[in-house]
Amino acid sequence: MSTAVVILNYNGLKFLKQFLSQIVIQCPKGAEVIIADNNSSDDTVPWLKENYPELRIIRHPVNYGFAKGYNEALRQVEAKYFVILNSDIEVSPGWLAPLIDYMEQHEEVAASHPKILSFNNKEYFEYAGAAGGFIDAFGFPFCRGRIFTTLEKDMGQYDDVKTVFWATGACMIVRADCFWQAGGFDDFFFAHMEEIDLCWRFQRMEYKVMCVPHSKVFHIGGGTLPKNSPRKTFLNYRNNLSMLAKNLPAALLIPVFLFRIITDIMASAVFLFLSGPAHFASVWKAYFSFVANLGRIIRSRNEFGKTYSFRLPFTIYKGSVLLTYFMAGKKKFTELHSEK
Repeated sequence: MSTAVVILNYNGLKFLKQFLSQIVIQCPKGAEVIIADNNSSDDTVPWLKENYPELRIIRHPVNYGFAKGYNEALRQVEAKYFVILNSDIEVSPGWLAPLIDYMEQHEEVAASHPKILSFNNKEYFEYAGAAGGFIDAFGFPFCRGRIFTTLEKDMGQYDDVKTVFWATGACMIVRADCFWQAGGFDDFFFAHMEEIDLCWRFQRMEYKVMCVPHSKVFHIGGGTLPKNSPRKTFLNYRNNLSMLAKNLPAALLIPVFLFRIITDIMASAVFLFLSGPAHFASVWKAYFSFVANLGRIIRSRNEFGKTYSFRLPFTIYKGSVLLTYFMAGKKKFTELHSEK
């Protein structure tokens, strides 16, 4: 058995200095830590060579982003499992063993992830993954422990191993053969939601995605791209639309996109008043980019659709989390309608 813990880095030297030593120390026998560098300009590579000469470094000639950055790096790695790990993650003692053990015992599982807690407030879940990711019928992501901006306190309420829709790219373990069978991350996404798109493809391949909360890590978040960045808004909207276009059954494309256009118009207006014109513009730049690249997106849809069904996974919430959250005031995962 072999496991590769691959940390994709772009100007994240301060995080490597803070967290890498514990990652190396906590790495179990049979696992290797690899740094894939996206052409950083912050002296990451010289520092690694001086302080961690034993670690393998994969150097990219340009900043490929998250999706292509990992694809290009993982093509150079031979392992049974890939552990995709952000540089701004603090691991806990023994964090990796439960994930590997679970994957070893469940061949039907393509990917899993630990409980993701906030580094800055360790009693609370962290935005990017919490205790397992889901999407609603219109593509809006949410988690056990986090719906939109409401983060729950971790009181053990989500400590059961759970089949989920998506595992977070902040920290996930993926079966290597499943990763390549699914085609890897979609390079077009660059960053954001590529892991959700990948997990959707896993489920279309009839594999499962799990949260294994016996393992836990602590995530800072926004380490490469700040949470209030208009670029992040652009990527989230464009990639979410692309994911829906690639994976939804044909009969749902028109109703889902009509709903999204209406809600995204409303969201852009909120951005304009609360966050400024840059975020407002980012929503519509996302739509223009989506339309401009529709031919590529359709080709991707058709290619994967030749082999795998467009049947909806049962892990999709059969309602609107947006309406439930803002209209009904239900802000916790446990308050959602369980029958949906």
